[in-house]
Amino acid sequence: MSDFDAIDSLLDAVGPQAELPPCSVRRGLRERARLSKAQVARALGVSPSTLSGWEGGRDPAGEIRARYAYLLDGLNAKLATETETETATETETESATETEAAPAAEQPVTSGTAATATPVPDLGQDGDEGGDGEDVELLVAPEPCVLCGRPAGQRVAGFAQHLTPADCRPTATGAPAAPPAGQPTADTPKAPPRTTRPARATKGSTRATKGSKGPARHAFQEPSGPVDLIREAVQGALDEHRGDVDAATAVLVKRAIPDAMRLLDETRKGARYDVIAHPGIPDILKKQTARGADQIWEARPKWTRHELPPGRHQVTALDINGAYLSALKTHLPLGRLEHSTGPAHDRRRSGVHLITPPEWEHEAVLPNPIGQRDEPGPLWVTEPTLRLLLRLSGPRHQLCEPPQIHESYTSGATENLLEKFRIALKDARDTAIEQGDTVTLEYVKAMYSKFVSTMGESNYNRELYRPDWMHLIRSQAFANLWLKALKAHDEGLAVVRAMGTDELHVIGDWRRVFAEGRVVTEVKVKDTYTAGTDAAEHEGEGE
Repeated sequence: MSDFDAIDSLLDAVGPQAELPPCSVRRGLRERARLSKAQVARALGVSPSTLSGWEGGRDPAGEIRARYAYLLDGLNAKLATETETETATETETESATETEAAPAAEQPVTSGTAATATPVPDLGQDGDEGGDGEDVELLVAPEPCVLCGRPAGQRVAGFAQHLTPADCRPTATGAPAAPPAGQPTADTPKAPPRTTRPARATKGSTRATKGSKGPARHAFQEPSGPVDLIREAVQGALDEHRGDVDAATAVLVKRAIPDAMRLLDETRKGARYDVIAHPGIPDILKKQTARGADQIWEARPKWTRHELPPGRHQVTALDINGAYLSALKTHLPLGRLEHSTGPAHDRRRSGVHLITPPEWEHEAVLPNPIGQRDEPGPLWVTEPTLRLLLRLSGPRHQLCEPPQIHESYTSGATENLLEKFRIALKDARDTAIEQGDTVTLEYVKAMYSKFVSTMGESNYNRELYRPDWMHLIRSQAFANLWLKALKAHDEGLAVVRAMGTDELHVIGDWRRVFAEGRVVTEVKVKDTYTAGTDAAEHEGEGE
């Protein structure tokens, strides 16, 4: 085969790309169908963040493009059919109303005559016509709401319904529906229609309640909360594998990263802050070599006490539950990190800092909060490490001098950025432990641990590139362990070892200091061993 034949074969294999409507049309079709980003993303096998990109200007490619085009074409056809049906229904209703009203034109109007509607012009924000509100009509006589069945005084897009969720609620079975306050009845005079701008129908008022006979597009329902996403995923995996716990767990752990991103998007709905998922980052956060590391020091504890108190001791190795899960509550920068110089520390911001750490004079009984470091001098640390050093140098502890800050890369920050995400995972974890549900427990653990580990440069998570967040969350977990070591020391326990995020070895009655259990606020026993004088042969058992 010649070179040109190979090229011709390649060209023949490239089929035409599926046509996609403009971005504004894509979003409009989804919103008219009352579909959330999460629902569409699940159907397409992508994350809501990816779908947002497609609605904002990017185009998918390959097979997923064809599937997305198929969905949009189907929505367009369905909505067009519904529009034609609604138009025909409105035309028939108007004709019937005119036929019934004609003989009564010469008679006085009573409360028993057919209801008529007075269109209300949609007023803009400044009182001008042509605003972006719904087509709303005020009814002279109330009609049954298509959502709850109670009398409504307005029509929205051709359907009688209430404008606020408080008014839109189902009546008790068999009880007569009372007209809303202010609506005319047979015993009250009819008030003239108001011409003020009506309140926009809220999301809750346009969703069909159970048993209602609203339009078909009101049938799309949202999950009741983020925990439902976890529950549905677990149940789906178990159903797919016919109750095989091991197979279902393996599948769920494998897809933990995209599922965690969907859960994050669900918990970010209505959030106050817009997060930049792929900001430009300074060189100090970039890997120095392909397999190397960046310049950020996380202060990971790796400490063992050199000399124990005289005598033979029983040492308890405590396991800290959900260390990374608890560390999700930390001050995270929202936007792109900005450079600054000088010793000042702004607690409203977060990031990484070049500091000269203070001397640590308590190595005999407590680990250095900066971790075990071979080289002296300035180094880049994260926000949790800096705040820990500032706290220990403060008037309450006075364990060291304040660190010297040389320069920083920070952005405006909040401690609650991942709080809903953390609580959803924590609640699912607690319920799984209570019910003995090992599948959900392993799934949730994989979600938060892999979520943290793939925030940086990763082939498994292309939706979020925040190596600064990864370092901060890890450092927060290390700082949390260090503070538990300090608490044990202050309560009279001898701290023997502190390792990583979740391992603390102590001598003494630890149960009067820490609660025992499996929830994230408790600790559990990992091992016990003897150490000290006349027990050197046992030192290090259980490690």
